[in-house]
Amino acid sequence: MSLKNFALSLISILSLSCKPEHKNSVSPEKEKTPFLWEAANIYFLLTDRFNNGDPSNDVNFERTEETATHRGFEGGDIKGIIQKLEAGYFEKLGINAIWFTPVVEQIHGIVDEGTGPTYAYHGYWAKDWTALDPNFGTEEDLAYLIELAHSKGIRVLLDVVVNHTGPVTEKDPVWGSDWVRTGPTCNFKDYEGTTSCTLVDNLPDILTDSNKEVALPQFLTDKWKQEGRYEEETEELNAFFEATGHPRAPRFYIMKWITDFVKKYGVDGFRADTVKHTEGYVWSELYAIASSAFETWKKKHPESVLDDTPFYMVGEVYNYNISSGRWFDYGDRKVDFFDHGFKSLINFEFKHDANKDYEDIFTKYDSLLSTKLKNKSVLNYLTSHDDGAPFDKARKRTFESATKLLLSPGASQVYYGDETARKLQIDGASGDAHLRSFMNWNELQNNKEVQKLHAHWQKLGTFRRDHPAVGAGKHQMISTTPYIFSRTLKTDSFKERVVIGLDLKPGLKTLTIGNAFEQGTVVTDHYSGKKAKVEHGMVRIDTPYTLVLLY
Repeated sequence: MSLKNFALSLISILSLSCKPEHKNSVSPEKEKTPFLWEAANIYFLLTDRFNNGDPSNDVNFERTEETATHRGFEGGDIKGIIQKLEAGYFEKLGINAIWFTPVVEQIHGIVDEGTGPTYAYHGYWAKDWTALDPNFGTEEDLAYLIELAHSKGIRVLLDVVVNHTGPVTEKDPVWGSDWVRTGPTCNFKDYEGTTSCTLVDNLPDILTDSNKEVALPQFLTDKWKQEGRYEEETEELNAFFEATGHPRAPRFYIMKWITDFVKKYGVDGFRADTVKHTEGYVWSELYAIASSAFETWKKKHPESVLDDTPFYMVGEVYNYNISSGRWFDYGDRKVDFFDHGFKSLINFEFKHDANKDYEDIFTKYDSLLSTKLKNKSVLNYLTSHDDGAPFDKARKRTFESATKLLLSPGASQVYYGDETARKLQIDGASGDAHLRSFMNWNELQNNKEVQKLHAHWQKLGTFRRDHPAVGAGKHQMISTTPYIFSRTLKTDSFKERVVIGLDLKPGLKTLTIGNAFEQGTVVTDHYSGKKAKVEHGMVRIDTPYTLVLLY
């Protein structure tokens, strides 16, 4: 065992023996309902903008130059996520998977994108895929985060980039021409103009279409030698290429590096960045390697395995819409990314559909997910880190946003601050910086209106998490006025039905539910906590709210 691996093993043992007990922990054996990625409630956060758990790591690599508004590092880190896990924040919000922006070592220099000086705070400008950026934390931090999340029944998704390196700066040289292309810039007119090009100027594009064997870039060799880990890293590479039989082509180096985190720590899945800018077969290859790494981890850590859920990949195919079914159209070619390792794709159409009424949304998604996308899924969102036209930019429809997102068929992506109405329009900011302000914890602590909104997200989120029928069940409208519907889920080993009523009147309600529940069944309204008995296909329940979530 190498010195590095011995140290990590020792730290892991100490962490297990010294970590505090968590009153909110949910042991995997006690899960009463199955976990389904098709119904997941995923929390997406920018690592640097969520919570600062360790101010001592806020400045590294002399990143001290002044940046434009919200374009520098602001202190968020892995320890900050751990603190919120320990406090039960995600559990109370009904989250069963966390996706955070990449934490690998970023370029050291500063870049002016045309929107002002910018550091790689967002995590998408990799310099070294084999190391974590000290601004985000350490591998020990990452290992403990995953272990802690798993102890609470929460999965962890790593955000991974295979398509490009970070920009070139005075501190960050370009990778060799056998590794990257530096032009032309993509024109997005066709397949070639989207894949064999740089996404933007000065963002070197990995030659993912090449099978030519290449040596390590000199700067990376020098870096590893200076850090005292060159021999270990090259030995691991040799073992990987010998075991897999893959050529030493650029993409396979990167695949080895990012799947190491799966093999070491049990990462449950990947959110893959810039998917449409890379050939489809690349993702099939990555999925095979990652799945093998996940199975290796499971065999070595049987006591930590949550269940038999396979490795998961969700892809960012920018502008993919659920209405397209399995296909993404480049103009001159269509590609089925679902056939290349992806269980799910991020759905850019939902923010438009959210302007429709509930039944139109629910019927459309139920139909598509049970036909064109059967056995696959989509990840719906209303707000994101790089979508400048979100559903509710002014945060005027925050309760409606929660209800439509969390009760729609498919998986849901809660973007950090959706649940607290974090502002999406920031004075002095430009471009996507508007979407990336620091989490508004102070407002959550002191603003009663924000607290009321947060409670709404919590109630809907925990209902979705506890009842996978909400996201993965069959939708059936029961009544138009008042609006009542059911969701029914049946698998080989599990079945459940829930009934939901929206736009109801506060106070005593008499709800027609048909044969959704048997005569005499006592049902609970998850939103209010009140119970009622089913009598002759009716439920009478008195709550001060305008919705009921019956199970």
